[in-house]
Formats: sequence, structure tokens, C-alpha cells
Amino acid sequence: MTAAHKSNANRPYIFRPASSGTLAEEMRAIGVSSDGIRLMVPKGLGLAIKIPDLSAPRAMILKEQMLSLGGDAAQSRDVLTDSNSRTHVLLLGSETQFGRLVESLKRQQFGLPALGKQIERLLNNWSNRPSLFTARDKHLDLTKRTAVMGILNVTPDSFSDGGEFLDPKAAVDRALRMQEEGADIIDIGAESTRPGAAAVGAKEELERLLPVVSAIVGELRAILSVDTYKSDVAAAVLDCGADMINDISGLRFDERMAEVVAKHDAGLAVMHIQGTPRDMQKSPRYDDLIGEIYSCLAWSCSAAVEAGVNRQSIIADPGIGFGKTLAHNLKLINQLDSFRGLGVPILLGTSRKSVIGKIIKKPVQERLYGTAASVAAAIVRGADIVRVHDVRKMREVCDVADAIVRS
Repeated sequence: MTAAHKSNANRPYIFRPASSGTLAEEMRAIGVSSDGIRLMVPKGLGLAIKIPDLSAPRAMILKEQMLSLGGDAAQSRDVLTDSNSRTHVLLLGSETQFGRLVESLKRQQFGLPALGKQIERLLNNWSNRPSLFTARDKHLDLTKRTAVMGILNVTPDSFSDGGEFLDPKAAVDRALRMQEEGADIIDIGAESTRPGAAAVGAKEELERLLPVVSAIVGELRAILSVDTYKSDVAAAVLDCGADMINDISGLRFDERMAEVVAKHDAGLAVMHIQGTPRDMQKSPRYDDLIGEIYSCLAWSCSAAVEAGVNRQSIIADPGIGFGKTLAHNLKLINQLDSFRGLGVPILLGTSRKSVIGKIIKKPVQERLYGTAASVAAAIVRGADIVRVHDVRKMREVCDVADAIVRS
């Protein structure tokens, strides 16, 4: 695959409803009858798998199979009357029942054996949370605590700290200080990606980045990440000694990015964005928020692996604030564990963002406590890495949340 391949085949994903109301809403969107919703909601509050866009015959076989195993399948009422219709399907059951379904699908027709393999891989990823992230010769153990990625903007116009660390010496001092405060990754960005931000050329971006990267690379124990979507910039900073690239476009803005990362055996974070920083917040909309973002990130991960990036060196980020409304952002955090099915560590960045400001009605510099709440919620919902400005304080938030979640 290349970044030019923009269309995504929708993929099955794990759906963990936060409440019976959330599950009922999902079923109504599929087209389930009111009676069906009333009967099936109690069966789906544990674990569900959503399979998008199936033909009526395949949907009916899946429902029959799940019923025979003691589970169920929610689908559009139209499949009963129109054999040419298509529907999303929500499989409802336990992990044991889904395991038996996989074996049963291997004996079916209509392409269902391939679907069974997808479900099997999904369940395996769900059950086996990533334990290690590798970036060149650095390794991050994810089994003991949530990792912290510290934000370092060497820009004049970032939304939170624009201009504060534009001087290379100030940037280097800040990076080393964040490391001592508990940052596992330092993420340096030289182009603002706030909503409405204008693009910066590769030459200017490198003029800001290279003095900082070259000065810090020998002193940093933490993983050194560079936030860029340009392959030329990535190649230069990786040649200079950076350990990973954080690409907000998920490999979609520059088709050479994955091969550059692979060539350097570097780490890669792929993020979801709808549109570009300049226009992403004009009118973001989704027919299936979690499903569409999941499929985009699954494509990004697959494209990276096909280009030669080690799967253990990939991180996925659903992109809070990047082409999402407040409601979208809150739903993403609340259903973050759906992305565990990707089989890679999940990164989430809420620090000081407008999603916090809109809730507590505070300006950027007064969003510390709101950020702390979102970080704790993200950890409860399955985040492996959090991207933050206030490293020392958020390290403490992570330590307390981890002590509770991992007890």
C-alpha cells in the first residue's frame, strides 16, 4: 500500500459499550427494530464486535451461528425482506463464544472463512496488549506503567507554548528537564498543527529542528521523537540521530514516509486526521466515528509494515482534536479500548486542547486539572502512552491511575 491509496475497506473492530444507552444507540444506527433492541441489549454489555457492510446472506449466517453458540447478532431489519440489502452487524457474545464462531466460520462460504481470520486476529490483539515499543536501539517497557511523551514545540505559533522554546538552548534545556521529570519520549515539533495553521516548508522546519536534535541526541536517554509528516524532514532528523517519527497524517500526506522510517529502523507513530490542519475543524463529520478512525489507523499500520517498519515499532493515535467535534473527542476517549484490536500501543494527546477548554471554560494555561482528568480517563480506557506538556504533574497522574488500573 501507499499513502496514495486513500480509500479504506471498513474493518471489524471491538465495540465496548459504556452503557445500555450507548449500545441501544448503536443498534438504532444499524437499523435494528425496537423489539430487537430490547431483547439484545442485555446480551451485549460485555463485549461486541462490529462488522461493517455485510451482504444479507452473510449477515444471516452470522446471526444463525451466533445464536447456535448462545450469543446473538444485531443487524438491520431489512435483511429479512431484501436478500440484496447490506447491513452492519454487531456480534454479541463472550470471548469463548467468539472463539467458537471463528472455528465455525472456517467451514462456511461467501468469504466467511476470511472474516473468521480477521475476527481471530482481532481477538488475539485484544487479549494480548503490547508489552514493548522499540525505536532504533531504544526499548520502552509498557507492562509496568503508562508511558509519558513530553511535548517540545520549537515553533513561534503553537497553540499552547508558541515561541517559548524557539531558541535551541532553551529547547535543549527543556528536553533534558522533561526527561528528569519522567518523560519516556520527547516529541519535538517545528510546525504548528493547531486548527487553521499554515504549512511550513521543509527547509524552515529543518532550520528549527536540526540545531536542537543535534545538540540533544547524545545526552538523551529517553526516546527522541520528531513530529513531522514530511519524508525529507524525517530522513534528515533520523540521519541526525532521532529515534522515531510522529506523523499526524498517518502516512497519507507523504507516500515516502514509511520507507524512510523503515530504512532507519526507527519508531513510528501514526495518527488519524480528517482533512489538514488548515481545514480539519471546518465541519468534521463521520457516519461511524470509531469504525472509520479504526479502519484508517489499521490501514496506516498495514502500510507501515508493508514498507518494512517493524510492527513492534508502531504506535497508533486516534487524533483528539484533529478533525473532530467535542462530542467526537469525548466518544473517542470513552471508547478508546476499541483500538486495542490494532495490536499496537495506543497514544492519546489531550493536553491543554480545546476539548478541555470547552468543558471547563478555561484558557489554555488554566487547563491543567482538566488535562489531568482526561489523562486518568484515557488510562482507564486503555491508553499506553499519553502526550503532555506538564510532564512532572502528569507523571504523577499516570502513576496513581496505573496503581488503580493495574492492581
